Amino acid sequence: MKNLFIVAVFFALATVSFAQSSVSGIVKDQNEAVVAGAKVTLRNVGLNQRNVGITNQNGEFLFQNVAVGSYELSVSADGFGVSRQTFQLANEPKKLVFSLELGSSKYTITAETGVEIEKDRVPQSITTIGSNDISQRVTAVLGQAVDEEVGVAFQRTSATLGGVFIRGLAGKNVNVYVDGVRYTNSAQRGGISTFFNLNEPTNLQSIEVIRGPSAAQYGSDSLGGTISLLSKNVNTDGRLHGEFSTFGTSADRSFGNQAFLSFGNNKFGGYVNFAQRRINNLRTAQGIDSHAAVTRFLGLSSKVLGSRNRDSAFTQYGGSTRLNYAPTYDNQFVFYYQRNQQDGGKRSDQLQGGDGNLIADLRNLQGDFGYIRYNKQNAGFFNNANFTASYNAQREERVNQGGQGNPFGEITRQYEKTKTLGGSFFLDKQVKQANFLFGGDIYNERVVSPSTVFNPVTGVTRLARPRIPNNARFVHGGLYLQNSLELLNEKIRVSGAIRYGVASYRARQADSPIVAGNPLWGNDSLRDGGWSGRIGAVGRITGNLSVAFNYSRGFRYPNITDLGTLGLTGDGFETDFASALALGGTIGTTAGGDAVSTGIAVAKQRSELSNNYDFSFRFKHKRVETDFTIFRLDINNAITKQALILPFRANGQTLGGLTIAVSPTTGIVTIPTLTASSPVLVRANYTDAKLYGFEYELDAKLTNTLTFRGNYTYIKAADKVTGLPPNIEGGTPPPTAFLSLKFTRPRYFIEAYSTLASRQDRFSSLDISDRRTGATRTRTQIQNFFRRGACVLGLTNNPTGVCGTLATNTLISTGENLMQVQDRVLGTGVNSAPLFRYLPGYGLVNLRGSINLTKRITAFAAFENIFDKQYRNPSWGIDGAGRSVTLQLKYKF
Repeated sequence: MKNLFIVAVFFALATVSFAQSSVSGIVKDQNEAVVAGAKVTLRNVGLNQRNVGITNQNGEFLFQNVAVGSYELSVSADGFGVSRQTFQLANEPKKLVFSLELGSSKYTITAETGVEIEKDRVPQSITTIGSNDISQRVTAVLGQAVDEEVGVAFQRTSATLGGVFIRGLAGKNVNVYVDGVRYTNSAQRGGISTFFNLNEPTNLQSIEVIRGPSAAQYGSDSLGGTISLLSKNVNTDGRLHGEFSTFGTSADRSFGNQAFLSFGNNKFGGYVNFAQRRINNLRTAQGIDSHAAVTRFLGLSSKVLGSRNRDSAFTQYGGSTRLNYAPTYDNQFVFYYQRNQQDGGKRSDQLQGGDGNLIADLRNLQGDFGYIRYNKQNAGFFNNANFTASYNAQREERVNQGGQGNPFGEITRQYEKTKTLGGSFFLDKQVKQANFLFGGDIYNERVVSPSTVFNPVTGVTRLARPRIPNNARFVHGGLYLQNSLELLNEKIRVSGAIRYGVASYRARQADSPIVAGNPLWGNDSLRDGGWSGRIGAVGRITGNLSVAFNYSRGFRYPNITDLGTLGLTGDGFETDFASALALGGTIGTTAGGDAVSTGIAVAKQRSELSNNYDFSFRFKHKRVETDFTIFRLDINNAITKQALILPFRANGQTLGGLTIAVSPTTGIVTIPTLTASSPVLVRANYTDAKLYGFEYELDAKLTNTLTFRGNYTYIKAADKVTGLPPNIEGGTPPPTAFLSLKFTRPRYFIEAYSTLASRQDRFSSLDISDRRTGATRTRTQIQNFFRRGACVLGLTNNPTGVCGTLATNTLISTGENLMQVQDRVLGTGVNSAPLFRYLPGYGLVNLRGSINLTKRITAFAAFENIFDKQYRNPSWGIDGAGRSVTLQLKYKF
């Protein structure tokens, strides 16, 4: 019976009739004149197949015998920007009218699985960044691409590491997808994204950011939003296409090259892309590093170390390849693979840019990512079927030596490689004005993480407890339903989705090495699940004005990093809950040295939840587009880092093989040999927080050649109980505005633009203690750097001639002894104080332009931070670039 059922289904699929129709239209310019010779591309969204045509002398085009389904039609012509429209093709012919404008492009978005649609027709708030913007903004790392956009902000921990804030949340609260495949894994750290910048910018066609939770489609970790990186498409006109570019930037003396080749037709096609860039040491504004170790601990200008950040150089290289094969018009196979690597990176905020340590290497960051996808159109009852199998491997090796520059300190070596095998699918069906979709995904992850400690005094290497347990496993996935509905002759569009996701974590004691007769970790496991969803609508009040409302619920189950981290992290030394619980730990009231016990016992974390509400006004006119959005984002059971409190009887015990010290009065735990008097941190579901604010965008075509663009983002975060800033890693970006005035002609453009940010003084206790933001320093830390790191740098003298000893030193430039330096930096009798309690506002003035030297050669130049203003945002471990010139040359055929 089972076999008969399979055969019956096969014949049902094979004999289904395929409905077809036609697509036609006319193309005009901004003056209503027809445009002949414009390139018109009709793309099937499900299969990613293209048909290409040219408008006739009357500006008309026609595609016949087109199968029913979801399509994007794009039009381009010399001197004009690309114009796009998306639509669902039914049995009736579709007629379209296109209006081209000088130098502007309209992007469709993929915020709803399996659908491409205009941005203003979805209830979610979306940020889109096209390939030209990516190319012009990115000189070092991918995170720079979000500069100038509303609702998002660049987060830069070091020269290499960084990510994106979405509505004030970053790191673990923002997930990343590449072509609909999950790129984020469960070993992701809390406040940074180690591998986001590993993605090669020249691989990308566009970047889409969903502002607000999007867990219904994208699963866990989207409390703040989701970033979708969309790779380049294959050309299908039967000709060879290529692109070669080179660039150089003065601020970091960087340079790089890229080569792209593509060939294809409607049946078979592919491309290869290669890129490399060398980033040298960065000159920050005025040559000053605001939170350098010499400033933090000695009160000296960073210029004593030179005008460039000596730990900010690295090399990045990689590329991608893609193959499309369509054996029939309604079947397609897609293969995509990218390999990227960063060499020579360092955590400058742990070296002379912050902690004053001697070693903080990020060695050989590598990413291997790929997928195989099968698309089937007219799959029986469904219009489209999509199946994807994926592989994602992310590798890093961190080498650290602590103690504020202690040359005799132990050197830890932590290797991590997370391998992920994934699978996903969706099936969709259009019934009249409704588009129904059912989908699911599953990802199986395994971490290999051996760790060793080398003692430079004895020359002995020993096994150590890695940051997360070796061979830990994490399996997660879910099923979801999505639907959209057009009402009242397409005046109202309603869309929603619901998902149930589950996750399972396991770490085994059997995988732990035995050290001194004991395993380095025990058995641990977790199984968790949760519902998420969204519902929203866009209604057109008039032909130009529409309103939108969207409610979305996100969730985030605890991952491997939450459950298993033990060791040095970006915020200091952190312990896992199991080790803290075994010592009788409780949660502290803050993350700083002022913490006292809450009396709440350390426990295994639970899932975090978020509820987001958006209300938008959208006005779209021929010359003016504007969007105003008010939002409120509530996070419940937020996992935060708090100070660990232990009973005094735990004094002298170990965490991760390191001896701890417990304060007899407060119970605060420190590790004197590593982080001096900074508290040991533990993660806990401690906070209910709210983030609220508004986002405003305006695009105004003042004349046919002059365009104004601007946006403004305001976000405020608060603990629901205390009203204070919550201890959510990364902090909250300040209110920020972007302004642009652009003059465009068919062959060139010139643009003046500026970023303006307000003062940010709403810091949590975690922000204050974070070396990247507040940079707390204590008398013990100053003493350590004075005798160790400063001595190695030749800033202090030592009668013994051996840095790191207890002999009395003198700060050579001032003649002060240790106590005098401590009193000057902290104040007489003060034991601890932050370097910063706020970040000042700033305004950057910039200029850029591009000219088509020939039909195939384009030159681009940018003069940024013209007045050399200092700036940085919360959780930036490296200051912004100073005055800089970028030159880029690009050849296309």
